[in-house]
Amino acid sequence: MIFYFSGTGNSQLAAKEIGAVTGEPVVSINQLLKEGAKGSFQSDGPLVFVTPTYAWRMPRAVEQWIREAHFEGNPNAYFVLTCGVGCGNAAAYAQKLCTEKGLRFCGLAPVVMPENYLAMFATPSEGECQAILEKAVPEIQILAQRIQRGENFPAVPGSAKDKLLSGPVNTLFYQFAVTDKGFTVSDSCISCGKCAQRCPLGNIGIASGKPVWKGNCTHCMACIAGCPTQAIEYKSKSKGQHRHYIMED
Repeated sequence: MIFYFSGTGNSQLAAKEIGAVTGEPVVSINQLLKEGAKGSFQSDGPLVFVTPTYAWRMPRAVEQWIREAHFEGNPNAYFVLTCGVGCGNAAAYAQKLCTEKGLRFCGLAPVVMPENYLAMFATPSEGECQAILEKAVPEIQILAQRIQRGENFPAVPGSAKDKLLSGPVNTLFYQFAVTDKGFTVSDSCISCGKCAQRCPLGNIGIASGKPVWKGNCTHCMACIAGCPTQAIEYKSKSKGQHRHYIMED
């Protein structure tokens, strides 16, 4: 069974590619979070968690959901993390989570996909995004074949820098960067409500036809990247940047 969490579609695409190779069902964590569903799952096949990388680790919202969900059947767990560059020492935290849940950690693999965190980083152009995706798909398929054969992903020891990034830097990221106070909406908003529909945490309401953020943001960038009129900005950092969005609603 394949579970994915995605803001702009990178992880959703990866999960569907893995599902196409393995024949395993694909489940949206986004939808489960919106429904407030912890979930109980029975799977004969391995568990595959596909998520973006937030500050060199899985998103906290996903880690917490996994802790609260119940899994029965096959205990083998794989993690595929989409990232702009790398995922630091994320494997160590995924392995610890597996120990907590009584799952067998079968490895964590990063897959470089288009950067979409325009609240902090520059994003690639549309053409560059397409080139990155075309390179990523064969890599995802190789990972899927490993999963299908029951092989562990190759272990990559975390360096001192990796441990710093996934540890203290990750903590500081959530403490100081992850806030919805920087989002603004312009008069080009057409009151379509898609930002509210797409928010996996239900953090966006609509008031007088425009989005209002409620203070429980995970910085997935679904609202800003998926806005059809580019009416949403995050401070001044996002202005003029390409919005990478391939999520299927």
